[in-house]
Amino acid sequence: MKQPSKSATDLKALINHAIQDLEVTPSEYQAIMDLAHSDNVLDKEEKALLSQFNEMISNGTISRVRG
Repeated sequence: MKQPSKSATDLKALINHAIQDLEVTPSEYQAIMDLAHSDNVLDKEEKALLSQFNEMISNGTISRVRG
């Protein structure tokens, strides 16, 4: 079984940190997007993490707040 990429592992940690309080600031959101796109490749793990993250924002589980 293939190991997740380093960027996917880092992305997971950053998303987990950002959603601990169920709120994400613009700077946290931007940091997540920047990390996801930093290597110009979205692997399947990164796509899944971003999909889950965006779904949590869409369904109101996580609120986007002003920084």
